[in-house]
Amino acid sequence: RYLLRGWISSGINAEYGMARNNERPIIFALSNPTSKSECSAEEAYSWSKNKAVFASGSPFPQYVAENGSVFQPGQGNNAYIFPAVALAVMCCGSIRIPDDLFLRAAEALAQLV
Repeated sequence: RYLLRGWISSGINAEYGMARNNERPIIFALSNPTSKSECSAEEAYSWSKNKAVFASGSPFPQYVAENGSVFQPGQGNNAYIFPAVALAVMCCGSIRIPDDLFLRAAEALAQLV
């Protein structure tokens, strides 16, 4: 847990990581239960200066930023698509994941049920 949390925090840190290189960093903290999550919604929003697109495998309460903005964290299903896409990306060494990849993966999964 702490290794992942440390990696996530350094990875989305606004000064050095994803938030510096991406206008809206996408953070999918998908581990369950909430106590084992890679980061909390509050951490993702605050580290990214409230620019993160956040979804988790566990429910998190809404986050109220210092400026009064309210963020309702999304909850994503991590059981099928995300691990498969992650494996495919690692196997082929891709540096980008186009939106179409998730659409095709979801369509392929739908054909199985």
